[in-house]
Parts: sequence; C-alpha cells; structure tokens
Amino acid sequence: MGARRRIAVFLVAWSMPLPFFPQVSIQPRPKPAPREEATQQPTLRVDTSLVLIPVTVNDPLNRPVTGLERENFRLYDNRTQQQITTFAMDDAPVAVGLVFDTSGSMGEKLRRSRMAAREFFKLANEQDEFFLVEFSDKPRLEVPLTRNTGEIENQLTFSRSKGSTALLDALMLALHEMKKSKLDKKALLVISDGGDNHSRYTATEVQEIVRESDVLIYSVGVFGGGSTPEEYGGPGLLTAISEQTGGRMYPANANELPDIAHAIGIDLRNRYILGFAPTNQERDGRYHRVDVRVVPPRGLPKLNAHWRTGYYAPR
Repeated sequence: MGARRRIAVFLVAWSMPLPFFPQVSIQPRPKPAPREEATQQPTLRVDTSLVLIPVTVNDPLNRPVTGLERENFRLYDNRTQQQITTFAMDDAPVAVGLVFDTSGSMGEKLRRSRMAAREFFKLANEQDEFFLVEFSDKPRLEVPLTRNTGEIENQLTFSRSKGSTALLDALMLALHEMKKSKLDKKALLVISDGGDNHSRYTATEVQEIVRESDVLIYSVGVFGGGSTPEEYGGPGLLTAISEQTGGRMYPANANELPDIAHAIGIDLRNRYILGFAPTNQERDGRYHRVDVRVVPPRGLPKLNAHWRTGYYAPR
C-alpha cells in the first residue's frame, strides 16, 4: 500500500481506568477541502430526496473509531444497497436530556448515579444544552433546558429514592421537552434499572414515538436485586428503545456507572453522518429498515457499528 493510502492507528488514553474506554483514531489520508455536502445538518430528516443516518463505530475493545472514509461504509434501505451521497463527521453542539430514576428500587444506587451524571457533564461544550427529568411514581421536569450543568448537579444532590417507576412516562416527557431545543443534534441519557410499573404509556406507544423522533437514546442499566416481572424485563425494554435510535444500552453495576457515562459522552461526540437519496421514492408513509455495514481498512480488525435502524417515508 502506497504512502498516500497508509492508515495509521493511534490510541488516545482517557483519564478513566477501564481498558475499553481509550479512543481509537484512524488518521485519514490528505485530501482536498471538504465539499459543500459536508455542511449538511447532522440529524435524521426525511424529505423527497435525502435521509441522514447517524452512525457510531467501535473496535472490538469498544473504543470509538474515527477517521474512516465514505468507502468504508455500505448502506442498505430495506435490503437494497444505496449510494452514500453525503458523508461527514458530526461535531455539532448537542442537546441532552438526563432521564434520572429516583424510584424506590434504585436505593443505594443513587449515589453512583449522581457521580455518573457529573462524569458525563465533564465533556460538555459551551454550546451544549441540557435538561433533567427525574421520575418515580411520575416524571418531573426538575431543570428545563439550560447550558448551566451546575443547576442539574445541584438538583441531583437533593434527589431521594422512593415510590414506583414510571420510566415510559418519563421518556415521553423528555421527548416533549427536547422539542424546545433548536439544536439539530439531540440525545437522551437514561440512568435506570428499567423496571417500569407505573406508567400510563405502554412500551409499544413509546417505541412508536421514538421511531418518529430524531433523538438518540443511551441507557445505563443499573440492574440487580429485582424480584418483579417488570424488573426482570428492564434490560430488554431499555435495549429495545435505545438500539432503534442508534444509541445503546450499557448494563452496569453501581461502581461502573461513572466510567460508562464518560464513555457514552465520547461515543456521542464521535459520529459519522451517512446521507442517501432512497431509490424507492414512494410516498407511502411506511417504515423503512436501514442497515449499515463497515468495511474496515486493511490491517484493522472487524469493527462494530451502531445506527438508527430505520425511518418513515413521507406521505
């Protein structure tokens, strides 16, 4: 392989002690200044000609991989390969809603959950926006959209564990609050054991709304100690909701919470945006399944991708 095609891999060590959190970066070859297409807004938006899909890529040790190029991706719409017409890295400001479980089942997990939130906020940029939804028997918007993360940290200091778990209602409230942000890049960070037992909304209703939104959902599942069917179903519920948005569910014990929150912050800020014009232009309003494959550069192991799993065609 010539010098212009050589790809160097380097590791940037984080301050976190876990071995799978350092970032992996692939130094791309020199190339001309980016064309106008790279300035497209990085959200999932469907019109008559363009669908934008956010994608994160990790190596086998769960470290983010940056520096890939358009030819390293294959994209499929309902199993039909599409031409990637827009390609960019996403470094835009982000609006993040923290959905924080204060139900009775959290108990001693609350202290580490607060630490996880603080660790996540360490990666905040000046242009980022945040809000806090706490939930037990019902969801509460404790801190509306703000750029001052200190307001949220102060509120979390006084959080107490009690009551039932209305996780699904909290997600609906958070999605509603997110509409007030004018930023294009949006995400929810859910810290919970996932054991919903007090919501008015059903899992099916919430997943349908999530499908239609452009909000990434990352979940930190603090499982263990559950004895009810709802608590046993917590991991599956959080996984299903998170993965269809292009986010992920991270299971963790209480001691791992801060490190995983830090990893999610890094993952959120290292996304590729793949854009394509669907070959099927029918305006039937149907849900289209999207698949992404990564073709790693020579010398790299198999890479894992996470992406929004679909979109609704316009009517």
